[in-house]
Amino acid sequence: MDLVSILLVAVSLSMDSLAVAVASSMALDSIGVKGSAKIGASFGLFQAGMPIIGWYGGSAFMWLISGFDHWIAFSLLAFIGGKMVYEAFFEADEVSGKNPIELWNLIVISFATSIDALAVGIGFSALRVPIIAPAAVIGIVCFAISFTGAYFGNRSGKYLGGRVRAIGGIVLISIGLRILLEHMGIIG
Repeated sequence: MDLVSILLVAVSLSMDSLAVAVASSMALDSIGVKGSAKIGASFGLFQAGMPIIGWYGGSAFMWLISGFDHWIAFSLLAFIGGKMVYEAFFEADEVSGKNPIELWNLIVISFATSIDALAVGIGFSALRVPIIAPAAVIGIVCFAISFTGAYFGNRSGKYLGGRVRAIGGIVLISIGLRILLEHMGIIG
């Protein structure tokens, strides 16, 4: 597989991470470069790691999750998104000057947005494509895209007001719903 094809795969896999990074950072008071790098690194590591896991697992184990991988992604994103919507309307105190993305939430959304990368790894295994270089490219591209999305999403959130967390939650739920509907064949 050539570099252009790997880059296209990397950009495609990064689109969900971009949307989640933007949505997650919009409601934050201030995260700056360090917080954006934390989001980008988490998404990038999961996007790089999942193809490796998929590649080593190979197509022999795909039947274990293929029937419900979309439900896993939907459930995780709906839970985090629902929590964000709830907090937007029922949490009176906003944490000012701190990054409200907890490590556990970051891990959950990173995992949820990288399930497709697992399938890509299985596909690479079936095609006998060595996985380390493509996984590194996928991780680096996802880091860069997610970092940029988080940084500029946070900046735009400052101008959109205090209830923007609800918008971010709705976006996460929408992404999860899209994943579910695509895998059920309802949308293409």
